[in-house]
Amino acid sequence: MAGVGEFLIRSRGRGRFDWSDIFTYLYLLLGTLIMFLPVLWLVLSSFKTQAGLLRFPPDLLPYDQRTVSVEGYDKPLPLYDVTMPDGTVRQLAQVRRVGLEGQMVDPAAPGEVIKVGIGDRTEVRELRLAWENYTDPLERFNFLVYLRNSIVVTVAATIITLLINSMAGFALAKYQFRGSDVIFVIIISTLMIPISVILVPVFLVITGIGWNNNLLGVIIPGAATPTGVFLLRQYMLTIPDELLDSARIDGASEWRVYWQLVMPLSAPALAVLAIFSVMWRWNDFLWPLIVLSRSELFTLQVGLASFQGELNTQWHYVLAMTVMTLLPITLVFALLQRFITTGIATTGMK
Repeated sequence: MAGVGEFLIRSRGRGRFDWSDIFTYLYLLLGTLIMFLPVLWLVLSSFKTQAGLLRFPPDLLPYDQRTVSVEGYDKPLPLYDVTMPDGTVRQLAQVRRVGLEGQMVDPAAPGEVIKVGIGDRTEVRELRLAWENYTDPLERFNFLVYLRNSIVVTVAATIITLLINSMAGFALAKYQFRGSDVIFVIIISTLMIPISVILVPVFLVITGIGWNNNLLGVIIPGAATPTGVFLLRQYMLTIPDELLDSARIDGASEWRVYWQLVMPLSAPALAVLAIFSVMWRWNDFLWPLIVLSRSELFTLQVGLASFQGELNTQWHYVLAMTVMTLLPITLVFALLQRFITTGIATTGMK
């Protein structure tokens, strides 16, 4: 920790901050705010009630109107600070609102109804975390089913992607055969094809083999990615050919060379591709929406759409479940982030 602290307070000036140090720290602070302020806003907003989200001007912290139980009323009533005609301020509970008039009662003596203008009252608010935004979907919706489906799709698709792309990258990087460069160019050129162009043909193929309304129809079509082939091929080019030749001389089969030499040495690039694959599959919405029509097979991204109705969107639930969907991505990134710099920086070096 001491080393980290010394690194953070280093400066170009001798014993004091130079103007370039101040500019650098301000620049980094601005970049940090731009990157993380929307995430912070999302997390804090996920603890707000539906009314709190619609309040203007919006609050950063999840404030909610305080309520009070009043004798003679079944539900708690919202509490207001009311400015009376004589200038005094009283805390009254609102029974109902009629136009521009609010009908209020004193919580201590609810027998008398006091009529005040809505401009003379101010909400009494308190900091409250709406945990029900997270608990209600677990009870009212199939959130755990959607979570299970997303985990199955993401894990299976990532494993298949790593296996297929690493095989293709190994063949294109370490085998010399006629047309290898042409095949590689064709694979990379598929990046220029928009996803909307191939949706219908791929859907017809999936339907023809009976994978419609099946998680296999979501997992298999995008298993081989040109980005993954390019990343792994370029990284595998940095592995010395002499090392592989020595293994072959010792009697190692091609599968053993691939599995026990190339794969461990390509761990940084595989980690980068794993992060990309998890992000692609976890956040994918359009293809699962097309392939799956049974709710018990929905992934999280498709399941979140069930919180949206024709006339009303339950934004407090949507935000809370969005935070839940971000947690696995954050966990994967935290575990594999140390490989990202190594995997990307060394890709393409030979």
